[in-house]
Amino acid sequence: MARLTDLIEAHILSLVEKGGGVAEVQRAYLAEYFNCVPSQITYVLSSRFQPERGYVVESQRGGGGYIRVIRIELTEGILDIIKNVGKSLSQEEAHGYLLRLLDEGVIDSRCFKMMQAALSRETLDLDAPHRERLRARIFKALLRACVSVAEDKE
Repeated sequence: MARLTDLIEAHILSLVEKGGGVAEVQRAYLAEYFNCVPSQITYVLSSRFQPERGYVVESQRGGGGYIRVIRIELTEGILDIIKNVGKSLSQEEAHGYLLRLLDEGVIDSRCFKMMQAALSRETLDLDAPHRERLRARIFKALLRACVSVAEDKE
Protein backbone atom coordinates (compact mmCIF):
# COMPACT_ATOMS: atom_id res chain seq x y z
CA MET A 1 0.00 0.00 0.00
CA ALA A 2 1.31 3.44 -0.89
CA ARG A 3 2.32 5.76 1.89
CA LEU A 4 0.21 8.83 2.49
CA THR A 5 3.05 11.13 1.40
CA ASP A 6 3.27 9.28 -1.91
CA LEU A 7 -0.49 9.62 -2.44
CA ILE A 8 -0.42 13.35 -1.67
CA GLU A 9 2.54 13.85 -4.02
CA ALA A 10 0.82 11.93 -6.83
CA HIS A 11 -2.36 13.97 -6.38
CA ILE A 12 -0.49 17.28 -6.51
CA LEU A 13 1.50 16.11 -9.54
CA SER A 14 -1.73 15.23 -11.35
CA LEU A 15 -3.14 18.68 -10.54
CA VAL A 16 0.02 20.32 -11.90
CA GLU A 17 -0.23 18.21 -15.05
CA LYS A 18 -3.91 19.03 -15.55
CA GLY A 19 -3.20 22.72 -14.93
CA GLY A 20 -0.54 22.91 -17.62
CA GLY A 21 2.31 23.22 -15.16
CA VAL A 22 0.50 25.13 -12.38
CA ALA A 23 -1.79 23.93 -9.60
CA GLU A 24 -3.50 26.06 -7.00
CA VAL A 25 -5.18 24.39 -4.02
CA GLN A 26 -6.02 25.08 -0.41
CA ARG A 27 -3.94 23.32 2.23
CA ALA A 28 -7.05 22.75 4.38
CA TYR A 29 -8.88 21.18 1.43
CA LEU A 30 -6.00 18.77 0.76
CA ALA A 31 -5.74 17.90 4.46
CA GLU A 32 -9.47 17.15 4.58
CA TYR A 33 -9.32 15.21 1.29
CA PHE A 34 -6.52 12.98 2.61
CA ASN A 35 -7.82 12.95 6.19
CA CYS A 36 -4.55 14.25 7.60
CA VAL A 37 -3.22 17.32 9.38
CA PRO A 38 -2.19 20.35 7.29
CA SER A 39 1.42 19.93 8.40
CA GLN A 40 1.49 16.65 6.43
CA ILE A 41 0.69 18.64 3.29
CA THR A 42 3.42 21.13 4.18
CA TYR A 43 5.89 18.27 4.63
CA VAL A 44 5.11 16.83 1.19
CA LEU A 45 5.45 20.24 -0.44
CA SER A 46 8.77 20.99 1.22
CA SER A 47 10.30 17.55 0.69
CA ARG A 48 8.98 16.61 -2.76
CA PHE A 49 8.53 19.91 -4.61
CA GLN A 50 11.91 21.60 -4.27
CA PRO A 51 13.55 23.87 -6.84
CA GLU A 52 16.11 21.14 -7.62
CA ARG A 53 13.22 18.92 -8.69
CA GLY A 54 11.88 21.71 -10.92
CA TYR A 55 9.16 23.26 -8.78
CA VAL A 56 8.41 26.57 -7.13
CA VAL A 57 5.89 26.53 -4.30
CA GLU A 58 4.13 29.73 -3.33
CA SER A 59 1.76 29.94 -0.42
CA GLN A 60 -0.61 32.49 0.99
CA ARG A 61 -1.65 31.74 4.54
CA GLY A 62 -4.91 32.74 6.14
CA GLY A 63 -8.60 32.00 5.67
CA GLY A 64 -8.55 32.29 1.88
CA GLY A 65 -4.99 31.03 1.64
CA TYR A 66 -3.74 28.84 -1.13
CA ILE A 67 -0.78 26.84 -2.28
CA ARG A 68 0.45 27.32 -5.82
CA VAL A 69 2.81 24.72 -7.25
CA ILE A 70 4.55 25.77 -10.45
CA ARG A 71 6.58 23.42 -12.66
CA ILE A 72 9.69 25.11 -14.07
CA GLU A 73 10.70 23.81 -17.46
CA LEU A 74 14.32 23.27 -18.40
CA THR A 75 14.82 25.58 -21.36
CA GLU A 76 18.42 24.60 -22.01
CA GLY A 77 18.35 21.17 -20.37
CA ILE A 78 21.43 20.24 -18.40
CA LEU A 79 22.94 23.69 -18.95
CA ASP A 80 20.13 25.21 -16.85
CA ILE A 81 21.09 22.97 -13.94
CA ILE A 82 24.81 23.71 -14.31
CA LYS A 83 23.97 27.44 -14.08
CA ASN A 84 21.84 26.91 -10.96
CA VAL A 85 24.35 24.86 -8.97
CA GLY A 86 26.43 27.14 -6.81
CA LYS A 87 29.84 26.61 -5.28
CA SER A 88 28.52 24.01 -2.84
CA LEU A 89 25.89 21.31 -3.12
CA SER A 90 24.33 19.13 -0.42
CA GLN A 91 23.67 15.45 -1.00
CA GLU A 92 19.92 16.14 -0.81
CA GLU A 93 20.12 18.90 -3.44
CA ALA A 94 22.19 16.68 -5.73
CA HIS A 95 19.66 13.88 -5.31
CA GLY A 96 16.85 16.29 -6.20
CA TYR A 97 18.61 17.40 -9.37
CA LEU A 98 19.32 13.78 -10.33
CA LEU A 99 15.67 12.83 -9.79
CA ARG A 100 14.62 15.69 -12.04
CA LEU A 101 17.02 14.61 -14.78
CA LEU A 102 15.76 11.04 -14.46
CA ASP A 103 12.09 12.09 -14.46
CA GLU A 104 12.61 14.18 -17.59
CA GLY A 105 14.46 11.40 -19.40
CA VAL A 106 17.74 13.30 -19.62
CA ILE A 107 19.58 10.45 -17.86
CA ASP A 108 18.68 6.79 -17.50
CA SER A 109 18.50 4.80 -14.26
CA ARG A 110 22.02 3.41 -14.69
CA CYS A 111 23.50 6.88 -15.05
CA PHE A 112 21.37 8.07 -12.11
CA LYS A 113 22.77 5.35 -9.84
CA MET A 114 26.37 5.97 -10.92
CA MET A 115 26.11 9.72 -10.39
CA GLN A 116 24.36 9.22 -7.06
CA ALA A 117 27.15 6.91 -5.90
CA ALA A 118 29.85 9.36 -7.02
CA LEU A 119 28.18 12.21 -5.12
CA SER A 120 27.36 10.37 -1.89
CA ARG A 121 28.65 11.28 1.58
CA GLU A 122 30.35 7.90 1.79
CA THR A 123 32.32 8.47 -1.41
CA LEU A 124 33.21 12.06 -0.58
CA ASP A 125 34.62 11.29 2.86
CA LEU A 126 35.54 14.85 3.88
CA ASP A 127 34.34 17.46 6.36
CA ALA A 128 31.02 19.06 5.34
CA PRO A 129 32.19 22.37 3.79
CA HIS A 130 34.90 20.70 1.71
CA ARG A 131 32.63 17.79 0.77
CA GLU A 132 29.84 20.09 -0.45
CA ARG A 133 32.22 22.20 -2.55
CA LEU A 134 33.78 19.08 -4.06
CA ARG A 135 30.31 17.60 -4.71
CA ALA A 136 29.30 20.74 -6.64
CA ARG A 137 32.45 20.60 -8.78
CA ILE A 138 32.06 16.87 -9.49
CA PHE A 139 28.35 17.27 -10.27
CA LYS A 140 29.00 20.08 -12.75
CA ALA A 141 31.78 18.02 -14.37
CA LEU A 142 29.46 15.01 -14.71
CA LEU A 143 26.74 17.19 -16.25
CA ARG A 144 29.23 18.74 -18.70
CA ALA A 145 30.30 15.23 -19.69
CA CYS A 146 26.64 14.32 -20.30
CA VAL A 147 26.25 17.38 -22.56
CA SER A 148 29.46 16.46 -24.40
CA VAL A 149 28.31 12.87 -24.97
CA ALA A 150 24.91 14.08 -26.21
CA GLU A 151 26.60 16.47 -28.67
CA ASP A 152 28.87 13.66 -29.94
CA LYS A 153 25.79 11.55 -30.75
CA GLU A 154 24.31 14.28 -32.98
